[in-house]
Amino acid sequence: MMLEQVVIGLIRLAGSLPVLRWAFAGALIAIAVDFSDLFLREALDLGGLGNYQAFDKWADLVYMLTFLWVAIKWDGPDRTIAIALFAFRMIGFTAFEVTQARPVLLAFPNVFEFWFVFVAIRKHYWPRYTMTLERIVRWFVIVLILKLGQEWVLHGGQYLDSFTFFEAVGAVWDFVIFWV
Repeated sequence: MMLEQVVIGLIRLAGSLPVLRWAFAGALIAIAVDFSDLFLREALDLGGLGNYQAFDKWADLVYMLTFLWVAIKWDGPDRTIAIALFAFRMIGFTAFEVTQARPVLLAFPNVFEFWFVFVAIRKHYWPRYTMTLERIVRWFVIVLILKLGQEWVLHGGQYLDSFTFFEAVGAVWDFVIFWV
């Protein structure tokens, strides 16, 4: 294991811990720290990460396990759906580890992550919002569509593979400025 992997791994671990205290804010921190790899890979010169996709999927387990720890304490459909989505992602994680084929990540998107954030937002801002079967289905479809879009950008189209962090920020800035 290279020093760069250790450093980024420890940063990812530290970024995952706030979710244990603050589900919503902690989830946002964990996700931001997950994306910080784009910057850290550029900023650090400590030997590289080797197979980045494999490293990233293993590092993702850290924040996903903290999400699962919190989700297990929920009740009803929130908990059941979260656990089922975590299990689904673990099947995809295993398939990816065996094949190293990025299309597997499209077939097994990490909907667990987005579902967790949705429930954390709902519990934080709208704790009395009742989840009927119709609402569960509607919100699940929304979460699924958003996650599939993200997975396509990352693994299908691989649009961020050719960008450095600063180039990506610049492209997003240019896009926003164009519409403003």
